Amino acid sequence: MAKTEVEIRFTLPLDEVLLQHKSDAECKARETFVLELLRQGDISAGRAARLLNISRWDLSELMYEAGISPFDDSLTAETLDAEVKSALMDFDESGNRK
Repeated sequence: MAKTEVEIRFTLPLDEVLLQHKSDAECKARETFVLELLRQGDISAGRAARLLNISRWDLSELMYEAGISPFDDSLTAETLDAEVKSALMDFDESGNRK
């Protein structure tokens, strides 16, 4: 897959007092952008954590705060049930091997 970089630039007139918080605001903007890519399904949770340079555990907290489900919301109950049954069968098979 080809790598694409995105640079977002904008100019805001700020007085010196607000400049003290510039770094925090830039970090928050990056976090928000990455979380939105994650919400839309454009990147995985692992990639989001790497882009933000945080652990998956810390990412899960950010996802919770942003209202992003860690589960694939497009799954139907039937599909999820079939996946659970398949996983249980795999688990039973691996447990019976000697």
